Amino acid sequence: MKTTANVFSNEDITVTYQPCVCVNAERCAKELSNVFRQSVIPWIDLDGASTEKIIKQVKKCPSGALQYNINKKEVA
Repeated sequence: MKTTANVFSNEDITVTYQPCVCVNAERCAKELSNVFRQSVIPWIDLDGASTEKIIKQVKKCPSGALQYNINKKEVA
C-alpha cells in the first residue's frame, strides 16, 4: 500500500507530510502543539501559529517527513 504525502495549505505556506518517512520523534507535536496536533483531524492546523514559527519547526523535523513551501503572492 503506497501512502502519499498529506498537504496542508493556507495563504502563506504549504506544508507536506510524508508518513512513510516519519520516524515518530514527535518533536513537532511536543514543540508546536497548536499546529501539529496528535488527536485531531486534520492534525496540522496552519492557523495555530505564525508562518515563521511553523517554518522554524518544520526545519527541526529529524526525518524530513515535514517539508514546506512559501506560497507565491499574486500581484494585482
